[in-house]
Amino acid sequence: MRKIFIIGIGAGNPDHLTVQAINALNQVDVFFVMDKGQEKDDLVRLRKDICERYIKDRPYRIVETADPRRDPSAPYDAAVRAWHEQRAEIYERLIAEELGEDDCGAFLVWGDPSLYDSTLRIIDQLVERRKVVFEHEVIPGISAIQVLAAQHRIALNRIGRSVHITTGRKLAEGLPDGIDDVLVMLDGDCSFKAIDSTDIDIYWGAYLGTPDEILIAGDLREVGGDIERKRAEAKARKGWVMDTYLLRKRGA
Repeated sequence: MRKIFIIGIGAGNPDHLTVQAINALNQVDVFFVMDKGQEKDDLVRLRKDICERYIKDRPYRIVETADPRRDPSAPYDAAVRAWHEQRAEIYERLIAEELGEDDCGAFLVWGDPSLYDSTLRIIDQLVERRKVVFEHEVIPGISAIQVLAAQHRIALNRIGRSVHITTGRKLAEGLPDGIDDVLVMLDGDCSFKAIDSTDIDIYWGAYLGTPDEILIAGDLREVGGDIERKRAEAKARKGWVMDTYLLRKRGA
């Protein structure tokens, strides 16, 4: 039977691959890579570099295909569902056409497959549809959140307190009540600038674990503008930004 690995490859540093991930890489016949356009060539190149570095004495192929674009003009939830359906059709075709009945394929997922990534949901769709039959295994990876904490030398949790993970879209609606530590991902609008508080520190990082890494920490009121400026400069220079940050209430 065909087998599919969904392998977490970390936030950008090849040294962050786990032994389990490396062992899985060395079982794969075909790697499926979604090409997100010229501005994100770095993401495709890193995946290829990982394969070249860790796969030993085993033939493999890399199959690239264009990633469909989400419609920015449509309502967010509907646009994401349509985007996932397009991806599901592509994944289904790739598995059926590129894998033999006893071959192994893999998707290399940035960070960890369980955290703000759509691959597992799409694979679940394919399992339910049963147009192509396969078994699958998930290999965890080091997430951007873990790298953020390590690079800032902080613990994410405080004694007896909760940690909340959200998106910039949700943060724009306001900080959650009763939560003093908020991790924010997928924030292209720097939603932290709308927070009017005098006792919030921010720990921000972009391109975590890579040579382009940028780290800023401090009082949100004092460093928020600097983060917004450096983020805009980095995006103009590279064409894309992956960043995340922790908002922490002082004295909680």
